[in-house]
Amino acid sequence: MQGCVIGSKLRFWLTLLSGMLECLCFAGVVFGFASLVFVLKEDGYFSELCISNLQINSSLPLTDCTSQDEQFSLVFTIASFLNNFLSLVNGFLFDRFGTFMTRLLAIFVYTSGTLLVAFSNPELSLMLFPALSCIGVGGMLLLITNMQVGNLFPAHRSTIITIYNGAFDSSSAVFLLIKVLHEQGVSLRSSFLFLSICSIIHLMRTVLLMPKTHIPHPLPDSYTYGVNCGRANAYDVEQIDDRREVMRVSLEGSETDTATKDNGIETQNVGEVRSFQSCVLSWFFLWHLVWLSIMQLRLYLFIGTLNPTLERLANNDPGLVSRYTNAFAMTQLCGVLCAPWNGFLLDRHKGKPRAAGETEQEADLRSSCLSLFLTSLQSLVFSVCVSIPILPLQYLTFILQVLNRSFLYGGNAAFISIAFPACHFGKLYGLMMSLSAVFSLLQYPCFSLVKGPLGGDPFYVDVTLTLLTLLAFIHPAYIFVHSRNRARSRKKNLQPTGQKEA
Repeated sequence: MQGCVIGSKLRFWLTLLSGMLECLCFAGVVFGFASLVFVLKEDGYFSELCISNLQINSSLPLTDCTSQDEQFSLVFTIASFLNNFLSLVNGFLFDRFGTFMTRLLAIFVYTSGTLLVAFSNPELSLMLFPALSCIGVGGMLLLITNMQVGNLFPAHRSTIITIYNGAFDSSSAVFLLIKVLHEQGVSLRSSFLFLSICSIIHLMRTVLLMPKTHIPHPLPDSYTYGVNCGRANAYDVEQIDDRREVMRVSLEGSETDTATKDNGIETQNVGEVRSFQSCVLSWFFLWHLVWLSIMQLRLYLFIGTLNPTLERLANNDPGLVSRYTNAFAMTQLCGVLCAPWNGFLLDRHKGKPRAAGETEQEADLRSSCLSLFLTSLQSLVFSVCVSIPILPLQYLTFILQVLNRSFLYGGNAAFISIAFPACHFGKLYGLMMSLSAVFSLLQYPCFSLVKGPLGGDPFYVDVTLTLLTLLAFIHPAYIFVHSRNRARSRKKNLQPTGQKEA
């Protein structure tokens, strides 16, 4: 029996480390598309859209590839939008069919995307549209199934979730590596065939190091998954699910009266599972959606207008623009280093005694206030720096951008796992990302406003978004007030008991 426990702990660590590598090397590679574009252009993708004109007073042709750039931009726009918007469908699939089936679908979609790129050519450039979309959607599915690994380490649960999201951000370096290899003579087809073959590793990890259904939270004693001590994966997981369902039903009958309402939010006994509808209609969900959508729009608009902004601030000096663009690209690789800081903030109360009558969820919510506030503050300072038209200041802007992005997406997943039942995590995470993706479409009217009436100067749009960022502070303020009211309610409930005993 002791050998089984030791084997389970080893499997936990192997699952954790292999999941981190999976997110770092595969899950979010689509966001490194800017590096892949250089390779695609050299290979002649969409080259038929370039128009050659003779320059005045010169026999040299002038090539206009604006239409080619627009087509590449459209490829990434569709892929990044579907990456977020289809998270709702991905979440439902994960909650309904479990880890094993969801990961099989993720591997199939992801591998289909890499194979489409591998066997594409300039004559079949349109294959890039489904290819990059499949890579993005498949990578997001891999991330969703991996974030539950934090449940294996309750004391560091939020830290692990944020690390995985940071690794997802940093995986954009894979396309940068493909670009470097291409310059050394390695073909695009060879690189993407290698990524396709790596799907065998994903399959092995799915069978050996991941559960068939879900990793429960809180984690039961002696929990196992995979082939362990002669038992199959399905036996252990189903036994745990049945035991939890029996406990839930029995508690619903005896403890329904313990549910209380505080500021319009229904806080139920730990034995009861809130419905998906009640979670979506809660103030927690609404204010978190506002918090995520506003800051995500700010980040997307900054990235979309970065190149023309640098050209304007550098007076169209190509050397300066190239230097600042490279600096921005390098800072994006630091996401996996920034993300754990947020996790440490969220888990800082673990292992410490809780207040009398305080549940673990209430303690986690109270701890999340600081993380939510700091993320909002980062976004505000970042937005202020973007609004100041000073070129050297952009170095600080780049650092704040990658820090804020790491805190935002890692904190988003961590808060959903804290505030809502684990059985709804996939659906709620997917719905949150889908709704925020719809809100992020506002970046296109902003682009048109900057390029049209504002003459390429985004100053007034930046100031407006800075003021809009102030709304993000409502979310941590609401969580703080909610936690304080719960603490006061506990004190009132404990006082009469003490007086009766006296």
